[in-house]
Amino acid sequence: MTNLYRYNPVDIELALREAQPFTPFPRIADRVAWEAIAARLGPEKVREYINQAEAVASQPVPGLPATLWLEFQRIGRREGFQEPRGERRRMLTALTLAECLENQGRFLDPLLDVAWAICEESSWDLPAHQAELTDLDHPVIDLGAAGTGIDLAECDYLVGERLDPLLGKRIRDEVDRRLFTPYLTRHDHWWLYNTALRRVNNWTAVCNAGVLGAALYLEEDLARLAEIIARGARSLDDYMDTFDPDGGSSEGPGYWGYGFGNYAVISQLVEAATGGRITFMGSEHAARAAEFPLKAMLNQGSYANFSDCDPTVVYPRPLLVYLSQRLGNPALMQLARMQPEGARAAEMHWALRALAWPVEEEPAGAFVPAKRDWFGGMMWMFARFDPADPDALVVAAKGGHNGEMHNQNDVGSFIVRVQDESVLCELGRGRYTKAYFSPQRYEHFVNSSLGHPVPVPNGQAQLPGE
Repeated sequence: MTNLYRYNPVDIELALREAQPFTPFPRIADRVAWEAIAARLGPEKVREYINQAEAVASQPVPGLPATLWLEFQRIGRREGFQEPRGERRRMLTALTLAECLENQGRFLDPLLDVAWAICEESSWDLPAHQAELTDLDHPVIDLGAAGTGIDLAECDYLVGERLDPLLGKRIRDEVDRRLFTPYLTRHDHWWLYNTALRRVNNWTAVCNAGVLGAALYLEEDLARLAEIIARGARSLDDYMDTFDPDGGSSEGPGYWGYGFGNYAVISQLVEAATGGRITFMGSEHAARAAEFPLKAMLNQGSYANFSDCDPTVVYPRPLLVYLSQRLGNPALMQLARMQPEGARAAEMHWALRALAWPVEEEPAGAFVPAKRDWFGGMMWMFARFDPADPDALVVAAKGGHNGEMHNQNDVGSFIVRVQDESVLCELGRGRYTKAYFSPQRYEHFVNSSLGHPVPVPNGQAQLPGE
């Protein structure tokens, strides 16, 4: 693939027109496809989906008052607003997929209520990213807004023909106002491109995936859609530049699942919309980045939690299935089978793909990492005495610098694991509060050198920065 298709809106528009129609997943009317999905799941699993939707349908849509939003600004707490906000989106997902499986119409009214309520939210952002109350004249595109956009778009794609047509119009109006127009007309999105002042991170993949994904479903003007894709393609190159030459990400395995996971989502959708003429997965660099969780594993199921990362990481199964099939990497399918079901299942785009992209039985067995791995750009090393033995000695160490993505002041940190336990360990990320991402970040114990197994000569801790 050349940059001609990725960056030239004229050629992108031509590819879109020649590849019509855009049907990346079966709609509710395709009963053959949905009955095949139900048959593969089996009656017991289908019943779980239906039970969840029945429970959701009997509940009121949670309220989101302004005072809950302001909790982050006032006391630095995220959960008060984020939990009911997340419940609304979980309801949207459960009702949509249960209706697709059952096809009886009894979840349509509850679905209409929750989708309409989401459209009525003053902001789709998370309070941590926009602490003040919403300025409707200046919508901010953050992780929450982008994720809401693609989830509403996929709900509309799947079951919109069965819902009130004015809901579809409302979704399009709101997504255009909150996402498409600011994306195309403003340059104050810090995550869009690398600049001299700030480098991009996982936000770049997540926000672009939400905007581009919603546009592929909702934007009928193919010339405008081509402009959105062209801008996103350039931005996603900056995201891929955050990976070192060996495919490593200093944000750690957890944020790989979030950032590169969304990169995979939009890659699949763009390929489907352009008949494969535009792809973000065609390079060796992308293939190496896809292998990061295979190499950042300490032993089976545990990961190096340098930076803001948890020691236990769970990936969406369909992400690993897609990458395995798209890149011809059977080890990723083995890793998919090691993941519990339901990771990120509250999000429409992952819950849908879990139904559409099932885990394959072959190749058999669990993934076993290599005896040693090395990421030269960010200086992470892994040495495993016997990778097949979960009790065997494993050592991981990092060099790097203190200006990394989700940085902690931890140059020289290391992990020693034996008997399936980290006996010398990393604490990982602290609790995400307002202060955690403030100028006081390195006053938090977990982010300072004192929270890591590194020397503190004469009481001098490491300083942030490259």
